[in-house]
Amino acid sequence: MTDPIVLDDVTVARDAKPVLQGISMQLAAGERLAIVGPNGAGKTTLLRTIIGLERADAGTIRLFGEDCEAEKQFRAYRPRIGFLFQDSDDQLFCPTVIEDVAFGPLNTGHTAAQAEEIAQGALDRLGIAHLAQRISHKLSGGEKRLVCLAGLFAMKPDVLLLDEPTNGIDTANGQRLRDALAGYTGAMMLVSHDSAFVAELANRALILEAGQLKPASIHSHAHTHVHPHVHPEDE
Repeated sequence: MTDPIVLDDVTVARDAKPVLQGISMQLAAGERLAIVGPNGAGKTTLLRTIIGLERADAGTIRLFGEDCEAEKQFRAYRPRIGFLFQDSDDQLFCPTVIEDVAFGPLNTGHTAAQAEEIAQGALDRLGIAHLAQRISHKLSGGEKRLVCLAGLFAMKPDVLLLDEPTNGIDTANGQRLRDALAGYTGAMMLVSHDSAFVAELANRALILEAGQLKPASIHSHAHTHVHPHVHPEDE
């Protein structure tokens, strides 16, 4: 079976300074890979580069067996890769919850009725069907997180890329998120500082430091490198 994501010697620079330096890795079908490391190491940049939101300066990105370089190539595979942004407000843009969750199916060939049915099913799966008619931007942080995830589930992706999925989420909604992700059968790459969450969901971990990926223990990564003044997008 073809690995959904393969990176070969990928380098990304920002303001002439390398953020990722010769990164090589692969995500196998059904694998759950955690990317850990200090703030500012480039973890968010890595996820964004995988789906073409940031362009690699060198190296090869291969999605589902195809080398991707041009935007057209990345665009063809984005429906198969659900990307949970670090900030939910960057992901929610429709007036109501049901419209937000139905947006993906509606724009990939489903009728309005089909898209709404798919969206309702995704909300049911996360236990938040009661939020369907709520105004997205008036939700709590935890509710927004689950609505964003429902929007990804509605697309039935083969891969999930999760950028700090437990950010701003309360205990009850956090458990809903954990339960939903535990039942997801596709491949998953998660960036998180939440050690318990990583230990619960991941079966392999890599640490990103100084632009390099190295094997890490799922149970031993610590928070000793947290620098709270770093902009979230630089994580």
